[in-house]
Amino acid sequence: MIVVIDYGMGNLRSVTKALESLGASVVLSSYPKDIENAQKLVLPGVGAFGDAVKELKKRNLFNCLKERIKDKEVNFLGICLGLQLLFEKSDESKGIKGLGILKGTSRPFPNSVKVPHIGWNNVKTRDEGRRTMDERCPLFRDIPDNSYFYFCHSYYVVSRDKGIIAATTNYGRDFASVIWKDNIFGVQFHPEKSQAIGLKVLENFISL
Repeated sequence: MIVVIDYGMGNLRSVTKALESLGASVVLSSYPKDIENAQKLVLPGVGAFGDAVKELKKRNLFNCLKERIKDKEVNFLGICLGLQLLFEKSDESKGIKGLGILKGTSRPFPNSVKVPHIGWNNVKTRDEGRRTMDERCPLFRDIPDNSYFYFCHSYYVVSRDKGIIAATTNYGRDFASVIWKDNIFGVQFHPEKSQAIGLKVLENFISL
């Protein structure tokens, strides 16, 4: 069973429907018990970092979610804001601590580009030839390198561990658009809005 975590932030139902369209058994839930029993967890989100942390704590999901993500038997996917919440903090919400599963922070894009970053952009899953196709993140199985996905965000994550960056995208600067560490996956783009190529990412997550 896949549990999509309902914490009041945007895009929850579109992610749920996308997973269901691929044949997955999905529950949209704000109950800690469902999170504790889930085989896979998905944390989508559109909105402000601080508001998201507040809502997770209000619904008694914050600590429960943090513990479940640490369980390597449970595959986790964070989408957009759901990716950023994995990290320690964000410049968007000073003084607010994220889940802190991964070390790093979220930064705003430079003034030289239009913010938010909205629209289609390519995702580079090979690192100057050093990463082979077989070594790529499992979410990108059978997906060509430099495929285009749909983005909508004003902040990007800066990871202190460069080894977990599975793909990058350029918008004013190169930023981490996919992270992967053990059972933890995060994408800055919206697979549920990225047509067939995005559904393939979700299908790969389902099959993990």
